[in-house]
This record gives sequence, structure tokens and C-alpha cells, in this order.
Amino acid sequence: MVVLALDGVIAFDLATPVEVFRHVCASTGQQLYEVSVAGPKRQVSAGVLGLSVPYGLDQLTRADTVVLPGRAAGSPPMPEPVVCAVRAAAQRGARIASICAGALDLAATGLLDGLRATTHWRAAGALQAMHPRVEVSADVLFVDNGQILTSAGASAGIDLCLHMIARDHGGAVAADAARIAVMPLIREASQAQYIRDDAIGATTLTTTLEWMERNAHLPISVADIAAHAAVSPRTLHRRFTTELGVSPSTWLAKTRVRAAQRLLETTDHSVDRVATKAGLGSAANLRAKFKEVVGTTPTHYRTALGSAALRPPPGEGN
Repeated sequence: MVVLALDGVIAFDLATPVEVFRHVCASTGQQLYEVSVAGPKRQVSAGVLGLSVPYGLDQLTRADTVVLPGRAAGSPPMPEPVVCAVRAAAQRGARIASICAGALDLAATGLLDGLRATTHWRAAGALQAMHPRVEVSADVLFVDNGQILTSAGASAGIDLCLHMIARDHGGAVAADAARIAVMPLIREASQAQYIRDDAIGATTLTTTLEWMERNAHLPISVADIAAHAAVSPRTLHRRFTTELGVSPSTWLAKTRVRAAQRLLETTDHSVDRVATKAGLGSAANLRAKFKEVVGTTPTHYRTALGSAALRPPPGEGN
């Protein structure tokens, strides 16, 4: 994997793929990605920083993935040799991804023409105006077109990296990477997210959220959650929507879906048993909630993990 470093690169966007991918390991401890930083110059500006770039553009001829980080507004156009190198990598079959405003550089190569893409919301208008053949969706965390991927701003770049890890190596490896990245427990987005088990983050509801997660398998209600938080249901709803952007019932449903994901990853339980143990009651309810949150079915999710030992028995429903 090669991460491009050009003048004006945003240090956070460059560091995101470097730090997320270089810590990904198999269960044996084997490092799963070799990450390098390359560009046309050996020294580039990065805001208040100056960065040394260890490799030249020839590194792209061997890369299976090329990542274009965002660059600050007013940065010079992407040099033509870089445009050519990225196009050549794509023609060779390499996966090309952009972080944040890196979608502007990616669009300059022509590789986004006719595709759906996202970027930082502040750059969405410029991306659409400068590249009208790109279908810009500014309200999602990332867009996966197969070979070409884009992410929104800041931490959405981490979401995209974790999504690529899940594609490459399955949900369990991606979950380990998520724990290292300490991403929020639930990310609101229209893209399927396969990451769980990590920190909830700073909120006055932390104790209640942890209680909900421990008891999600039980038939608890919003009234029960409010009682635990020692507030009225109306106050609870207001605090959830203000601090987390979702209602208590939505958070509880998604917590149960995440529990179901863990069970699908780590056990050979039937869909019915997973539904019961996750607190979703029936297989039908599990399938409906799973499709709503994850974007696929429990059986397809389990199969995508690539472990035959955890696949459901023949005839198991979706």
C-alpha cells in the first residue's frame, strides 16, 4: 500500500491510513499490510509541518492500494506525473482510495467520472462544480465503488480504512483494528459498518450506555433505561438525541445488532439462537434490524467473514 504525500497534504489525512493499516495483524501476529509513503518530492509542506517522503512515484508501480490524502485549500494542482502514475496504477488493477478532500485530487485523474463519491462537506460543492461527471454524496461516511473508494472528512477516513480491512480480511480482523483506533461504538451512516466492541466515547450517558450493552439481551424498555439513568423517559430521549444523535430505542436496537454480529463471527449458532441471545427475539426481527443497520443479511454477513466453520448449516434462512 502506498500513501501519496504532496505539497499541502493534511497531516491527519496522511497519518490515518499509515497508522490504521500498519497495525493490522493476523491472529498469528503477522503484519497484513506493508505501508509506504511516496511522492514526486522528498520534502513536502504539511501545514505547520515539513515532511520527509522516503519513496518516489516508482513505488506506485508495485502498489496494490494507493491512498490520496486530502490537501489544504489553495494547494497547487496535482502534478501531471502523479496524475499519470495514479491512472497507471488503476489500469494495472490497484485499488485507489481518497481521504477527505483527497477526492478532489482523485477526481482530477478522471477515475471518479461517472461514479458516486463523497468528500469533506466543505469540499463537496467544489468537487461537484469542478467535476460535474462525479455524483457527489456529501451525507455519507464513505463510498465504495469496488476499485475506487472515497471518504468524508476527518475520522470518516478511519471508517473507510476499517471498511477496506473488513473487505480484505473479514470482520474479526477489522474489529481488532477498530479497537486499536478506538472508534465510536456506533457510527451513523448509510454505509454498512462492520466494526464493534470499541470505546463509546465522551458523553454524560456513558454509564447508561454500558449498562444497556450489558443488558441488551434482556427485554429492557426505554422506561427501564430511563429508570437506570434516574431521569424521565422524555429527558432521556432529549439527552440521547442531543448527545448521540439518535433515540434511546434506536441505540438499543443497534447495540443488539452489534451483539448479533459478534455471535455470527464467533459461534456457529443458528440465526434463531443468535436472535434470542442478542435480545432481538425472533429470526425475522433479527433479519429486519440487521438489514437496516448493516445493510445485508445475517447469513451473508457470516459468509463474508470467510470462515467455513462459522457458516450456517444447509437450509438456514437468510
